[in-house]
Amino acid sequence: MDDAQITAIQDSFKKVVPIADVAAGLFYDRLFEIAPEVKPMFTGDISEQGKKLMTTLGVVVNGLRDLDMVVPAAQALAVKHVDYGVKPEHYAPVGEALIYTLDKGLGEAFTPDLRAAWIAAYTTLSGVMIEAAYGATEAAE
Repeated sequence: MDDAQITAIQDSFKKVVPIADVAAGLFYDRLFEIAPEVKPMFTGDISEQGKKLMTTLGVVVNGLRDLDMVVPAAQALAVKHVDYGVKPEHYAPVGEALIYTLDKGLGEAFTPDLRAAWIAAYTTLSGVMIEAAYGATEAAE
């Protein structure tokens, strides 16, 4: 990710914050539609989970210029998610649900360049998380 992509991601996320509850609902609806096998992993209040998701996304987005701060937290989160049954193959539908949510939430503002920036950010972060939780072999696949 370059500086312009980071700025674009951060600016676009500012537009998501006011619709955070709606965005979280879109995200989980889409995730459970494309990866129904993950739904049993979510045993608590999904609206509370949505708030955690949006808070975490905010921390990551705001920390994109300081990956030394974001990466260790993301790695710890990934390791914790193993206990919930998360597998490396679950990261792809999560990314797909995220991009879907941004597309629906931002509409025409979700340009091809902005989509590419978000995909680059998610690919980088998910790779780091998969490696932390499952090792370098899984992250490469």
